[in-house]
Amino acid sequence: MRKAITYFEKTDTSNTEETIKLAYARAIELGIRDIVVASAHGSTALKASEIFDTAKFNIVTVTICEGFKDEGWTMTEKERAELLTKGVRIFTGTHALGDDVNSAFTEKHGGKSSNEIVAQTLYRFCQGMKVCVEIVLMVADTGLIPVDKEVIAIAGTDEGADTAIVVKPSYPRKFLELKIKEIIAKPREG
Repeated sequence: MRKAITYFEKTDTSNTEETIKLAYARAIELGIRDIVVASAHGSTALKASEIFDTAKFNIVTVTICEGFKDEGWTMTEKERAELLTKGVRIFTGTHALGDDVNSAFTEKHGGKSSNEIVAQTLYRFCQGMKVCVEIVLMVADTGLIPVDKEVIAIAGTDEGADTAIVVKPSYPRKFLELKIKEIIAKPREG
């Protein structure tokens, strides 16, 4: 099989629509129904709901955890309500690859936890790759997506989307079973 990967020169919101359209085309080709989207305030998830028919696709958005509320990064009730009316499912929880109990200890005592090492390894591809893997782990653990079928994950660098992958999910406790099957799009830098 020979497939193209789209590489973006910039990491900004201008890539969002194209990333989602590329993910949609690949979902149609592969018959994938489950789409996981990172979206702090809902704009990327709303764009996904415009391209993916929520009556035919299971769109789950993962928001940043409440631990970042002081930073202004968390989704408001109004933003949540708008997504729910569009048929998008929402999950907010502890990040699978950081910002958990391990982070508290490493901040105080130094060193790195396994999940931080995994996160840093994925960052070598780009921030969106780390987030794609992380959100799939998080949502798989809730049962909102199956772990026995491939899904598409969409994420990005800061705001918007610039990364999309086809992935065979796993639960965080079975992380070694997760498989990145395809890279649909990613930035060359970032």
